[in-house]
Amino acid sequence: MKLKKSRKLSIPYWRLSGFYFFYFATLGGFLPYWSLYLEHIKFNALEIGELSALMVATKIVAPNLWGWVADHTGKSLRIIRIVSFFAAVIFAGFFYKDTYLWVAMVTVGFSFFWNAALPQFEAATLFHLKKEPHRYSKVRLWGSVGFIISVLGIGWIVELYTIDYLPELIVCLLAMIWLVSLVTPEVNVSVKDNKGVGLLQIIKQPEIIAFFMVYLLLQVAHGPYYVFYSIYLNQFNYTATIIGLLWALGVCAEVILFVFMKRILARVSLRSILLISVFLSICRWLIIAFFVESLPLMIFAQLLHAATFGSSHVVAIHLVHKYFGNYHQGKGQALYSSLSFGLGGMIGSLYSGYLWEPYGSMLVYSMAAVSCFIAFIIAFIWVGRENRTALG
Repeated sequence: MKLKKSRKLSIPYWRLSGFYFFYFATLGGFLPYWSLYLEHIKFNALEIGELSALMVATKIVAPNLWGWVADHTGKSLRIIRIVSFFAAVIFAGFFYKDTYLWVAMVTVGFSFFWNAALPQFEAATLFHLKKEPHRYSKVRLWGSVGFIISVLGIGWIVELYTIDYLPELIVCLLAMIWLVSLVTPEVNVSVKDNKGVGLLQIIKQPEIIAFFMVYLLLQVAHGPYYVFYSIYLNQFNYTATIIGLLWALGVCAEVILFVFMKRILARVSLRSILLISVFLSICRWLIIAFFVESLPLMIFAQLLHAATFGSSHVVAIHLVHKYFGNYHQGKGQALYSSLSFGLGGMIGSLYSGYLWEPYGSMLVYSMAAVSCFIAFIIAFIWVGRENRTALG
């Protein structure tokens, strides 16, 4: 018992949790308010969609590049510190001017480093947790707490003062990510470990191709939510405070799920959790598409965020951990990030930007539901059929 207790104490729980806290607090400044800020400085829906697509497009390249470096050097935290520093420095470029070309250039430069940090930290967290990956959700929930505090706090500032202060608030949060990374211990991963199965042999398996397709489609569906949800609500006369509360509510539901996730994983298979999550995603986007004027239904739709993002993401982290092993873990997490949040998010941002004004929000969110329906079929046929047992 003492040996087991000592091993748990060796995990830098609060430093790992602190990184997630500030990373997702930064995201809490972006997701609800960045599109509103871009609209405030006179960009139209098409330009907002393009700028949002540029931000997520760097996820296609950056995580894979830095993931390869991390797996070949065994220095994930050093890379995280470097990219976090440059993300904060380059983001300060938004203070200089707000022309479309300049904003696009700063967006690409900042997000190239910003998008590299989280996949490597996910891999580092799992290495720190060693044989206890089920504790991941207890660490990750602090990211959701940071998101909630940021959304509510920035929403209050925006409504009380002005959204012009948003870039200053975000750069401060980016600086905190870098500072926390400096005090987080490096993971001891030997680059001389047995490589086992080659990366190409892993990713060409039908189940893993299907896994990536499912998560790409889920993020295609999330694209219009991340880019236009706040603008959408604003068009129907929701105040900045209510918009912030709705965003925070979704993440509160996610926090509650993370608290109970260890128990759920012990009783329910990863496959079942994934299928339920994708089905609820279909329901969520249809509710948002057709019932936006109903606050109670918007509240219910936000509670479904626990499934559409929370549980589906936890399943993805566990499946990547199982699929790619220790040697390819950094590259595996990078591929998951780049193909889902990167390519999927870029497609979602672009199609919603191009269709929002000419065809309307109802069509955009209905297409998100269709994307999730296709993801459900792929997951049902291919993902997890050979191993339906729950995590022990």
